[in-house]
This record gives sequence, C-alpha cells and structure tokens, in this order.
Amino acid sequence: MRVTVIGAGGNVGRRVVAEALDRGHAVTAVVRDPARALAAGLPEAAEIRVGDAGNVRDVAALSAGQDVVIGATRPAPGQEGELAAMAEALLAGVAEAGTRLLLVGGAGNLSVPGTGGRTLVVDDPAYVPEAWRPIAVACGEQLAVCRAAGEGVDWTYLSPPALLEPGERTGAYRLGRDELLVDGEGRSAVSMEDLAVALLDEAERPGHRRARFTVAY
Repeated sequence: MRVTVIGAGGNVGRRVVAEALDRGHAVTAVVRDPARALAAGLPEAAEIRVGDAGNVRDVAALSAGQDVVIGATRPAPGQEGELAAMAEALLAGVAEAGTRLLLVGGAGNLSVPGTGGRTLVVDDPAYVPEAWRPIAVACGEQLAVCRAAGEGVDWTYLSPPALLEPGERTGAYRLGRDELLVDGEGRSAVSMEDLAVALLDEAERPGHRRARFTVAY
C-alpha cells in the first residue's frame, strides 16, 4: 500500500511509520517542520515531506495517489482548539484526493464502563484530571467533525485507551467501539507500538469505515 502519515515526527506518528515500513508499505512521512524529521530519527526508507495538517491544499497534495492517510497530529498545550480545524482540513483534503483517512483521536469521548453510555471519560476525573481536560474536550470536537462529514468522505477514528505510552510491540489487543476498554483490574492501556499495529491492521483490512473504534489490552 501507499501510506501517508501526517504528524510523522510525533510519538505515535513515528511508530506508525516504522510499523508500515516493516509491513512492506511505501510510506510518506509528513512533518510540519523539517527539523522534526531529524529529531524523530525517521527511517531513511520513508519519503519525508513537509506539510501542514491544517491546510487543505497541503493535505490534498499529500493524499493524491495514496491508498490511505493516517493523521497522528497533536497540538501544543494551549493550542488544543486547533484539533477540530485540523480534522476539517484533513477530511476536506482526503475527500478531494479520493483517499481514505485514519485519524488518531482521544479517549475522552468514549463512555465510562458500567454507565450505559451516560457518562463520558472526559467527565470522570478518575480518568481525566483537570490538566488533561482541554485536550480531551478538543478530541470530542474532533470526533464531532468526523461524524458531520458528508457521505462521500471515507474516514475512521481510533480512540486510544486511557493510558497510551511507549512500550513493546506485542501485536495483541482487543477491539471495542464506543466504550472505554478496561481489563479485569480496571486498567485501560495499550502501548504506542500496539496502537500502530491496530492502525495498520485497520488500514489493510478495513472494518470501521465512517465509524470510531477503540483498542486496549
């Protein structure tokens, strides 16, 4: 496949680039600042391009001729409001190019287990302390933008579990839809490496078109 990763210099993005290359895909790694590519140590096998996830023209150009675009951008603290605007630009750009978008989102818009969907993770301080609330709220707006997209836009939104950290690649995870996944001890977690596995599995075998899904151990 021809895979474009936007936000390739970030923690999740560079792991997605590595996973896609390991599977033999042709990868275009997109960064906003060329210095990020160097700092992230992106593999030489990836084609490095510069582009802005918030610019429709950039997104359309970077999406042209690709099989899938994976958006793994995260705004800097204090700029969380950019997330919804980026989602709008990404959706418009891939629609123009006729390409599919896989978007890495947030866990805050999942429902808390055992609440029947009435309580969102963003509203439960056990999962989202006050310092994390701005990005959790922004991710909710990001998902709303996806759900409001026209029928002709091919998107998928991946919500990570409550805890997403660097770790090891096991290749194992559980799938869910709109409720936070927790294990028998109430822990909700997956490594960034296995989140990348889930993204590439979805890219290769689409199962959640125009829908959100989540993963966890």
